[in-house]
Amino acid sequence: MKNNTNLNVLFWSIIVALGGFLFGFDTAVISGVEEQIQKLFQLTPFWHGFTISSALFGTVIGALVAGQPADKFGRKPILFIIAGLYVITAIGTAMAGNVSLFILFRFLGGIGVGASSVVAPMYIAEISPAKIRGKMTAMFQINVISGILIAYISNYLLREFGTEPWRWMLGVAGIPAVLFFLLLFLIPESPRFLIKIGELAKAKAILEKIEVEAVDDEIQEIKQSMEQTSNDHSQLFVKSHFKPISIAFLVAMFNQFSGINAILYYAPRIFEASGLTNADSMFQSILVGLMMGVFTLVGMLLIDKAGRKKLLIVGSIGMSTCLGLVARTFYLGDFTGSGLLILLLTYIMFFGFSTGAVIWVLIAEIFPNSIRGKGQSFGSFTHWLFAAIITFLFPVVIKLGVGHAFLFFSLMMLLQAIVVWRYFPETKGRTLEDLGTNL
Repeated sequence: MKNNTNLNVLFWSIIVALGGFLFGFDTAVISGVEEQIQKLFQLTPFWHGFTISSALFGTVIGALVAGQPADKFGRKPILFIIAGLYVITAIGTAMAGNVSLFILFRFLGGIGVGASSVVAPMYIAEISPAKIRGKMTAMFQINVISGILIAYISNYLLREFGTEPWRWMLGVAGIPAVLFFLLLFLIPESPRFLIKIGELAKAKAILEKIEVEAVDDEIQEIKQSMEQTSNDHSQLFVKSHFKPISIAFLVAMFNQFSGINAILYYAPRIFEASGLTNADSMFQSILVGLMMGVFTLVGMLLIDKAGRKKLLIVGSIGMSTCLGLVARTFYLGDFTGSGLLILLLTYIMFFGFSTGAVIWVLIAEIFPNSIRGKGQSFGSFTHWLFAAIITFLFPVVIKLGVGHAFLFFSLMMLLQAIVVWRYFPETKGRTLEDLGTNL
């Protein structure tokens, strides 16, 4: 019976995590087209940065607004809207005839990505038993990485396809987007949302497919948690929520200060700066995506055993070291052999099993039931705000020197290790209600 319940959770989580696959694909696919877009539309460095980061400005909006309707109307309807945005974006960007339309459709896709980063991890966390919640929620990040890897492979294979390869690179995302939309019909609504709106019978029927024992007791615990938090703490920005708010802000901010989005968006260009050809740069980007996928999977397997805090500390120290050595490589101009590739792959290894695996799990766990949507929105908003800023500024900063950017990222990861060690709690093995009440 237990295996059947775990299979239900796994099946639903895989479907919802497809939103993460499209999130990752959308994030990385632009790395293969950004130079073609720059040349086609004759963009200055400023407008080049703005065009490439336009999706990220959309993610800021999507992350900011998704939580409240998810709390009001349910997780499932918002997931359908997200899937629709992914479909529109794939078709629209592939057919865009000018830079304004391209920016518009990338912006709409960004809204979908931002909203997905709020609703999908929240849904998975709410349907998962405490003992496997880390693994299940980390599945979202696994799919993000899978999307990144497939985007790099797709870019490489389509790099000379047709007269305008970039259109095919972007348009192919329409296939998984349509699949995501159709599969959403197979998932139930979040039982915690159903309890919140008083649909106890429906919630019980779903929880019986998730939990084997004490379903009635769990319903009462969830109800009690919601009543306690909704009486005086239905607002996000109150003193009693300072701890979860600050943790969500810090883990999201440091995730971007690791430099991950700058590296993913501009990986081919970074490799070209070391003297590689465009084709070789795209191929090495595939290795980056593959390494991230493998070690995010390692993080998923470790997260419920080692815990979130330990993974973050070890990963931060490793990333800081690698990024510092990458900065040194660019300062000295020493690109002999495969040194740069090895350093970046090692950095990706540390990122994958630490902040890559932990960020969406932690943000989905730390807020009380009554404000989880708002809290998840805040954490995702923070993540995407810093992602947009860094991606927008990166083309400008690397004109001054690539080493400066990597030195900054290195110092930020050292700071993250200290902050996590001194301030973050451990959340593994604790129920959402326990964390919401006591954090």
